[in-house]
Amino acid sequence: MTVHGDDPARAGTLRAALTRHLVAEGTIRDERVAAAIGTVPRHLFVPQAGLDSAYADDVVLMKRNQAGVAISSVSQPSIVALMLEQAEVRPGDRVLEIGSGGYNAALLRELAGPKGAVTTVDIDPDVADRARLSLDDAGYRDVRVVRGDGEFGVPEDAPYDRIVVTVTAWDIAPAWIDQLRPGGRIVVPLRLRGQTRSIAFDRVGDHLESLSTTLCGFVSMQGAGANYERLISIRGDEVSVSFDEDQEPEEHPFDGVLDQMRAQVWSGVVVSRDEPLSDLSLWLATTLPGYCVLSAERSVQEEGVVAPSPRWGAPAVATCDSVAYLTSCPARRRPMSSIELGANGHGPDGDELVDRLIDQVRIWNRRFRHGPGPRFRVDEAGSDLPAGFHIARRHTYVTVNWPG
Repeated sequence: MTVHGDDPARAGTLRAALTRHLVAEGTIRDERVAAAIGTVPRHLFVPQAGLDSAYADDVVLMKRNQAGVAISSVSQPSIVALMLEQAEVRPGDRVLEIGSGGYNAALLRELAGPKGAVTTVDIDPDVADRARLSLDDAGYRDVRVVRGDGEFGVPEDAPYDRIVVTVTAWDIAPAWIDQLRPGGRIVVPLRLRGQTRSIAFDRVGDHLESLSTTLCGFVSMQGAGANYERLISIRGDEVSVSFDEDQEPEEHPFDGVLDQMRAQVWSGVVVSRDEPLSDLSLWLATTLPGYCVLSAERSVQEEGVVAPSPRWGAPAVATCDSVAYLTSCPARRRPMSSIELGANGHGPDGDELVDRLIDQVRIWNRRFRHGPGPRFRVDEAGSDLPAGFHIARRHTYVTVNWPG
């Protein structure tokens, strides 16, 4: 184990360099967030990592379960900074953090100041104990650490001006809304249709309205709020399609559907290889019945069983005996950094599904590609819902609306 305290000067130099990097990249715009990142000694919260790793812009895994799945981490500084910017914690705010580790709680304490209060809760006693020790070591003894299921918040310290969730959530727990002060804000990595977005919501009356979103990735929530996508194999263990909990397809593609004749159509829509396509994926999810995400091992892509698709999965649409999915190829007569979007389909309905996908890709390109992106609203179950695409969760409905 590296003894970080042996070189505090070097730790300070690396911390300052990390802060400058995040500012130069445009991740940090708020001077107060920059000051917090430049003050909190991250290396004390990742004692098993060397100083270079502690101050790299990368996640540090802290614990895995028996299956080898990561269940605790100290998040990537750029993602932490983005969420802090979304939260806009003010001096004197009362803040609740769902999912602990210590580092983010210390940053929140810097932003809330001596007149504020920070409570952090984690279901894992090992994580909570480690957070307590690290916070004490770093000089943040007044941060309250609670062992408990974050699904239920910490009611004894409520109401909160800000709630920051640092685990992937599948729903907005009723306790979070109840414990959030009217006009308060919650920042939560919300999993919707195969992608996780950090969404900043303000409480407006009895519902939440989104202010900003950014793609992110976190370990999944444990306890009462735990949930996972439903995986359905369509080629052994190599290719699968996944659905959200609220999607209950009575019929789905069978194992071997990819052996059916392939239909392929190109859209004429050209994008940069580096262009985020998360809004396109969500647009397809909100317009196509049977939407799912197709994931394939690299080996079957190399064999040509499926066309190249992103490692995190390709937007797809499925019926009882057919499937179609988004793919790409190098754009003709364009720079090597450009790709053209297309779709492949298999099964009796493959041609029709491909046409549906391509039509919606072209609509997205014309109407939404360069727009402000979708807006989100969260209402508790049983409420009157606004117009838009509704995603049912256990306790709430998430409404997705596209400006224009």
